[in-house]
Amino acid sequence: MSNPYLSATIPSPCYVMDEAKLKANLELMKRVQEESGATIILALKGFSMWSTFPLVKQYLKGCTASSVWEAELAADTFGGEVHAYSPAYKPNDMEALLKHCCHISFNSLTQWAQYRDQAKASGTSIGLRINPEHQEAETELYDPSAPGSRLGVPAAQLEGVDLTDVEGFHVHNLCECDSFALERTLAAVEEKFAKWLPKMKWLNLGGGHLMTRKGYDVDHLIAQLKRLRETYDLDIILEPGSAVAWQTGPLVTEVVDIVENQGKIAILDISATAHMPDVLEMPYRPTITGADLPGVKAHTYRLGGNSCLAGDVIGEFSFDHELKPGTRIIFEDMMHYTMVKTTFFNGVEHPSIGILQENGEFRLVRQFNYQDFKSRLS
Repeated sequence: MSNPYLSATIPSPCYVMDEAKLKANLELMKRVQEESGATIILALKGFSMWSTFPLVKQYLKGCTASSVWEAELAADTFGGEVHAYSPAYKPNDMEALLKHCCHISFNSLTQWAQYRDQAKASGTSIGLRINPEHQEAETELYDPSAPGSRLGVPAAQLEGVDLTDVEGFHVHNLCECDSFALERTLAAVEEKFAKWLPKMKWLNLGGGHLMTRKGYDVDHLIAQLKRLRETYDLDIILEPGSAVAWQTGPLVTEVVDIVENQGKIAILDISATAHMPDVLEMPYRPTITGADLPGVKAHTYRLGGNSCLAGDVIGEFSFDHELKPGTRIIFEDMMHYTMVKTTFFNGVEHPSIGILQENGEFRLVRQFNYQDFKSRLS
């Protein structure tokens, strides 16, 4: 079967959502909800391609927002429940958020004290983000429970505090983890926060539950959620971002030029810093269809972006065939935590957005132009 992403109907560069793969992920999440009794909502910080929401909202009950704009996007394009958490809210944020949110979690006792009366008056369910001080994330950049973290209230700070108005706890310390990492996290939560859990109505377990990854033990996840819900009589909420859009589509790119300097360098029509920033920030090595580590295949190239940043380099890869201008390079699994982090840095062409529909036809959803770039500036 030929690679559909090589089709001339798909422009380059372009993020392409594979509708059938997204639906398969959502079907799995439907099973988790039905068998565990938990609620799964979409974390917009990881995936906010709202042109797919007519499909997503058939399976998930709402969204979680990390800002006013995300909450407005949820209310505007998704509907259903809107939950909110942010490290800090400004007074204007609170007024705007409470128009949309059914649940809101505060990051500190001071923020809770500042806004609890306002939240209560709106009828919004109040939560506190807790920090279990238990680490599972492998990358320091993504570890909310690292020593000195600004995220969440440690158990020691809750001693002696009247939490009458608090109806839920929010805990998030996972990053693309398995269900056994969740089990260890729950053990830490129950050890440190057991005295408060029976008084809560809900427990939000945040994101990082990569249930759609091949090999993930879904039955074990379901068992953990059921036990927790039944032991404490809690509504259990999960808000994955990566898992929803995991392996659902690539970033389609093309070679623009080949230059030589201590080896061959292929300049692409995308930018690492502008279009896949985690390559530089994390850093991580993306997967390219048909490519391998340098030296494994016949032709090795260093892949570079098209911005003026000297370090706009994606890495070294080897290919079966020589690359030349017009050769397509397909970066796999670019729907989550990539598209949401893009910028218009250097004015380089921003990738289009499209959907490969279940019937095999490509639908172009959005192309960007100079006015989009200009509107970001003043």
